[in-house]
Amino acid sequence: MAITKQTTEVPTSKAPTLRGTVTSAKAEKTITVEVKTLKVSPKYGKRYRSSKKYLVHVPEGATYAEGDAVSIRECRPVSRRKRHIVVADAKK
Repeated sequence: MAITKQTTEVPTSKAPTLRGTVTSAKAEKTITVEVKTLKVSPKYGKRYRSSKKYLVHVPEGATYAEGDAVSIRECRPVSRRKRHIVVADAKK
């Protein structure tokens, strides 16, 4: 007789968490987050800065202002351009 063990683990996403700053919070349930990264040129090895803006879905009740630091992660498509959600406020 085999004993089975049940676990109550919360499923976590394997999507990477990105940290950025809020650049626009004018829409109702959407914020624009700018994520800055440091990349390396494959040929010359020189480092350069790159930035990308993401449209992020905000759950109801949460408010963010321009300049706030947030952590975001990828999720299922919420709309045509929104594919990320806010995970938590990032501490800088």
